[in-house]
Amino acid sequence: MTLKTTWYETDSRFIPGHYQPATLIDLALSRDIDSHRLLRGTGLFHEDILAGQTRLSPQQFLGLINNSRRLLDADDSSFLFGQRLLPGHYGPASHALRHAQNLHQALDTLVRQPALLSPLTAPRLVLDEKHAYVYWLDSCGATEQWRFLLEASMTSLIAMSRALSGQRLPWECSFSHAEPRYVEQYWVHLGEHTQFRRPLDFVRIPREYLADTWPGASATAGQVARQEAELQIGQLGFESSFIDCLYRYLQTHIRQAPSLELAASAFSMSPATLKRKLHKHGTGFQQQVDLVRKHVALYLYQVKGFSNEQVADYLRFTDAANFRRSFKRWTGSTPNLIRQLFSPG
Repeated sequence: MTLKTTWYETDSRFIPGHYQPATLIDLALSRDIDSHRLLRGTGLFHEDILAGQTRLSPQQFLGLINNSRRLLDADDSSFLFGQRLLPGHYGPASHALRHAQNLHQALDTLVRQPALLSPLTAPRLVLDEKHAYVYWLDSCGATEQWRFLLEASMTSLIAMSRALSGQRLPWECSFSHAEPRYVEQYWVHLGEHTQFRRPLDFVRIPREYLADTWPGASATAGQVARQEAELQIGQLGFESSFIDCLYRYLQTHIRQAPSLELAASAFSMSPATLKRKLHKHGTGFQQQVDLVRKHVALYLYQVKGFSNEQVADYLRFTDAANFRRSFKRWTGSTPNLIRQLFSPG
């Protein structure tokens, strides 16, 4: 089956400079960072961004983030950036967030509009009987900028939900990296229920908070804004990145042990072209397959309640020892310890 879809790549210039990039630029300027130094090497000029016509590629945006991190040299930069991101001032998609009736509708908007609201990090929503989980995918090869983006993404969701709901919601955050020296920034911006060295980066919240009505929202304005955002996506010609599209393909075909050749055929390109595109985005085919297997395995354990043997069989591992070794490589944990990921405290 050939996929009939289009996508954006790391060198696609479509991100309005006066949207998310301007938020970071303004943060840097507020701390007396020179705009020329901030934009050096990006091919951008502050005057063009102020004119409202400049479109950045994800690659340029990542270059701006790299410069900002280096020049700001502050532990709170990613968190302050995240606090300013959502709902944002990004046209209809931001209006749809502002008029979300509840948390579930806001999360659905975020997941459906990544090109407009979160072009570098694609959010995913998973539900089980007790909790809603949100995790993010690296859409364009952020590499060394990933932790900055992850901290900003989690902060933006938590700050937006607090502002729109009128209360501090009981989010819990988990990170795969070790506890950093600036852990107090996590406590201040994300809450004290933050854990490190976990198999997956995600936030979760009890399901009952999804449907609580948010004050100040207009159902009519929200519906019209969502329709206008869909039209804007249609005008762009894509709704997600190439890496996101590959992730969905692999997720759908993970039980068939997808090969590079089959994936390339589905995307109407040669295996060599697929490999080049993945290399351009700082990743490889096996790396993406392992990422999807990891996410599917965690889903089967937590949401479906599968046993080790059932997960191994679902992912077509015929040898239990091989599955355990692979799982430890994906997550840093053995299958028997994986429920620690979801346990409190």
